[in-house]
Amino acid sequence: TTQGLRPDVSPRPSSMSDVEETLKRIQSHKGVQGVIIWNPEGIAIRSTFEPKVTTQYAALLSSLSSKSRSIVRDLDPTNDLTFLRVRTKKGEIMIAPDKDFTLMVLQDPGTEGAV
Repeated sequence: TTQGLRPDVSPRPSSMSDVEETLKRIQSHKGVQGVIIWNPEGIAIRSTFEPKVTTQYAALLSSLSSKSRSIVRDLDPTNDLTFLRVRTKKGEIMIAPDKDFTLMVLQDPGTEGAV
């Protein structure tokens, strides 16, 4: 399930070692192809991908996340985006936006025991 990824469900990491531990835990799930964390400006601050892939994913998906959040707020100003899942033929992108950072996980949805 995605429950462990949602910022409103899991406890906030209190230090960089907690962040690294969380990344390792997520990365260890079967089917997870990579993880990126970016700041509010869309700049990656942590990634398990190569730099070129990291930059591309962070730029494009930060825009998607921002637009999705705007749509949710336009529909209901008292609401906010907490999780976004995009499933394609080749993979699944899960995005958990927060005030200070956004977490993105790319996985193969066909893998048993995926996140």
